Amino acid sequence: MPAAEGNGAGSLPGVPELPEVESVRRQLVPRLSGRRIVEVWWDPHPQARFHGVDRLRNRRIERVERRGKFLLCPLDPATEGHGEQLVLHLGMTGSLSVEPTSEAGADPDAGLTHVRARLDLDDGHTVRFRDPRRFGRLSVVAPDAYAEVVPTLAVLGPEPLSPGFTVAHLAEGLARSRSPVKARLLDQRLVAGVGNIYADEALWQARIHPGSRRVARPRAALLHAAIVEILTAAIEREGTTFRDYQMVNGSSGRYATFLAAYGQHGRPCRRCGTTLRRTVIAQRGTTYCPTCQRI
Repeated sequence: MPAAEGNGAGSLPGVPELPEVESVRRQLVPRLSGRRIVEVWWDPHPQARFHGVDRLRNRRIERVERRGKFLLCPLDPATEGHGEQLVLHLGMTGSLSVEPTSEAGADPDAGLTHVRARLDLDDGHTVRFRDPRRFGRLSVVAPDAYAEVVPTLAVLGPEPLSPGFTVAHLAEGLARSRSPVKARLLDQRLVAGVGNIYADEALWQARIHPGSRRVARPRAALLHAAIVEILTAAIEREGTTFRDYQMVNGSSGRYATFLAAYGQHGRPCRRCGTTLRRTVIAQRGTTYCPTCQRI
């Protein structure tokens, strides 16, 4: 399995992207939907990115949704906070598990490290959020307060597997900017949920150099098709696992062996055999084929 790349330094793991978060969501649905949170604990560390967590007590999780790389759990209406949601972002190294609640008096996290939050449910199970690098977020917020609490969520573009993500939307969005095409894919305002891994993969499949600043409509159509195809395939294989990402049941994603570009620099292009190169775009390690993806 190739080593993970993160930012330009190449030393950080890939942030979970849409396929990974969607895979987590699907495993959480039967475990959390309709369950009431009877007790909650969160890490008091001053850098912890938590907001309004105390408002989770005695609230019922109605369902588990996803928006881009965020998990959204609408909560039952309370006297205050009507329409609030539990918003989770896994950050770089976050993971969730659902296990039987510890017996009274026992260490609730025995043998575990980096536990940042626990939600005890009314069915005798506990949701644990573990996050070694502390980049994850856990907030209780109403959608009309996104801009104040989770500003990225407030400006997300359309979901790439939804009817709102069209060739016209992608082409027009790319035409309005002179930033490198990969930077536009990563900023989440053009399309939600695409990060470093799947941007590299889609650009390779569409034969577009990640540094291109002009993408005409015919090539935008190819990129649109590549984004949809690759994300669909990655979801089917439950995402890409390097070091930290795992699903709720502890298993790993199976898409890593299908990667054609991300993390493959120095290896031959699967299409033409040219050695893949690495550069840095938008502070992210970026792999491309100098023959298939000419600028």
